[in-house]
Amino acid sequence: MANQLERFVKRKNYLIFVDSDGCAMDTMERKHTQCFGPGLVDEWGLERGRGLILSRWNEINLYTTTRGINRFEGLAMILREISEAGYDIPGLDDLLRWTSAGGALNHRTLQEEIERTNSICLKKALLWSREANRQIALLPKEDRRPFEGVQRALARAHRYADVAVISNAPLATVLEEWDMYGLLEHTDVVLAEDCGSKERCIAGLLELGYARDHVLACGDACDDLHAAEKNSVFFYPILVNHENESWAEFVSDGLERLRAGTYAGAYQQEKIESFLNNLSE
Repeated sequence: MANQLERFVKRKNYLIFVDSDGCAMDTMERKHTQCFGPGLVDEWGLERGRGLILSRWNEINLYTTTRGINRFEGLAMILREISEAGYDIPGLDDLLRWTSAGGALNHRTLQEEIERTNSICLKKALLWSREANRQIALLPKEDRRPFEGVQRALARAHRYADVAVISNAPLATVLEEWDMYGLLEHTDVVLAEDCGSKERCIAGLLELGYARDHVLACGDACDDLHAAEKNSVFFYPILVNHENESWAEFVSDGLERLRAGTYAGAYQQEKIESFLNNLSE
């Protein structure tokens, strides 16, 4: 079946990508602190190191330049650190090889690798990921809301631009969360983990004929910045702990600069520097 990337049709001259977790949706911290992190401790029986492990998981996924890392890459990173600290993680090398091979990292490709290797660590990774998804689906609606100003920003952007949601999360999760608050009516396509990396998704839509200086990617993580830079399109940061202010400035300044052709140069550099400085504070 063709994914959303292959079915998309260009309608406008501008294109805006918007990341979901931690950018448009105020969900990222809850998902990691309540679902991914505790699930890691439970699946690998790491209770005696629980406090330090959860703190480190949050550093990797929320508060440093690796924020927004693919869940399986983050898992490989922390399990390697845990192993180096003296814990026994059977089959860890299988996970490290799979996550560093350069292919897509999702449930489908993980299941294929399990069938090839029968690795206990890969099996546990799949169980952990599926359980995290189940726990996320149980989070109450009030814990899965957009940041203030997102709906207004998307509605304003949609007047002039095609709007694409871009996320490493499962498609069903993204659709459910965006539909909860009526955000899908201000979008044209949802590109989730089944479409591949964010870099690939941006490249795929650029093939439809958008001028690169008419394309802007909004994100909260270095993965979003790198995907924009690799495709030579603009980047607008949603700053951690300053999300509401970031979205307000997007409407008042960022979007207007994109349309006026004044986004490049000093303004773009200022946005990138403020983004990187904010993650390193």
